[in-house]
Parts: sequence; structure tokens; C-alpha cells
Amino acid sequence: MNVQETIEEKLRRDLDPLHLEVINESSMHNVPPGSESHFKVFVVSERFAGENRINRQRAVNRTLKEELAGPVHALSMHTLTPEEWEARDRATLASPECLGGMGK
Repeated sequence: MNVQETIEEKLRRDLDPLHLEVINESSMHNVPPGSESHFKVFVVSERFAGENRINRQRAVNRTLKEELAGPVHALSMHTLTPEEWEARDRATLASPECLGGMGK
């Protein structure tokens, strides 16, 4: 199982999302081809109801503790309740282009 599949499996198991997107954005960064080091996740879950953004992100971080300590260098998170997701018309946000980091 690759890193993206592992992230998807763990988030589904722990957060029971109504909507989940795991996007490998590694190719947008200064990393070798085929890398799985930079991800963006959209997680829509009832479990986020009544929780602030920090606690929602902490829940994701706990779930992905092993991946964040290993292969994942960067993780962008969008953690929403179903009501927040509907208010956004179920829209996701595009990530900005990488500014180059240390390698450029």
C-alpha cells in the first residue's frame, strides 16, 4: 500500500468522513519524481462538530502520526463539518505553486 492509500485508509477508519479527498501534491515541489511527501486533505466529518480548527487538525495529526514522522514532509488540511462543506458549495481550494524551497 502506498502512502496516499494509507492516509486514506486511516482517515476513513478514524474520522468516518462523509467526504474525503487526499491529494498528492509532491510533484508541485522540489522532490524526486514519484515522491509521496506533500499532501493536501479535505475531510468532512460529523466528528468535527463543536470542535475548533486546532482540535480538528489535532485529530488528523493523531491519526497520521506515523506518516508525519516518516514519509510525509508537508500536510495541508481542510477539516469541515457537513454544514460547513455545504455552505462552501462542496468546493475545494487549489493550492498555490511551490516557491522553490531550499532546492532552487
